[in-house]
Amino acid sequence: MGVKMPLLAWIVLFAALGGIASAALAVVFLWISEQRAARLLPHFVSFATGALLGAALLALLPEAMARAGVAGAHALGVTLIAGLGVFFVIEKLVLGWHAHAGEEEPAMHGQHSHARHSHRHDHASGVLVLVGDSVHNALDGVLIAAAFLTSVSLGMVTTLAVAAHEIPHRVGDFAILVHGGFSRARALLLNLATGLASIIGAVAAYFGLRRALDLLPYALAFAAAGFLYIAVAGLIPGLHRRADARTSSIQVILISLGIALIAVAEHLAGE
Repeated sequence: MGVKMPLLAWIVLFAALGGIASAALAVVFLWISEQRAARLLPHFVSFATGALLGAALLALLPEAMARAGVAGAHALGVTLIAGLGVFFVIEKLVLGWHAHAGEEEPAMHGQHSHARHSHRHDHASGVLVLVGDSVHNALDGVLIAAAFLTSVSLGMVTTLAVAAHEIPHRVGDFAILVHGGFSRARALLLNLATGLASIIGAVAAYFGLRRALDLLPYALAFAAAGFLYIAVAGLIPGLHRRADARTSSIQVILISLGIALIAVAEHLAGE
């Protein structure tokens, strides 16, 4: 006996979970010591890497190929390449904003003036982080909506992968905002607010893609490209900073757990 929810309601609910709930879960790290947080976060990153790889290669791409068929295989490949390129450009833009915020201007006379100058730059970095997060979350919302338009189960699996990589990402952003002069309460509120962009992106994608369902396989391939890029270019390089045998073994186990969780969720959803 289940209550049937409209598809748009599913999309809004899970876009909120992917964008806002991940920020709320990141708050847990406010109540633990910095040393413990520094030890735990890499584990979240390892797990998120596996979840993203699993969602891309075991859920999104197979569904895209099944829908596009053999005739659409070449177009899916082009979409994958284009998606990787788009995410590369987006990352370059975000990094450029950060670099611009941190550029040094000519030294100002007096210690007080220098402090104000430094504070302005830290604050500007925080604002740019919020802008970058909003764009990133809007894109996450688009990916979630595309998955839900295919099936509710695929939407849930996609949201799980989004939330997994957003938690460590949000913890880092919170630290940048606090360093930029925002109070902890305001940094938390702004971090949560950027999650609204995921709902906006999801609703826009719902109305856009619903009118062009033939594009759904390519939207799924684009989503897979995004997950692959985040995992391979964004998360894995950070895992290589520590190469001792114990850390590497833990990373492999947690990446495998992330992949396994997506595989199990996909299997249960298909039954």
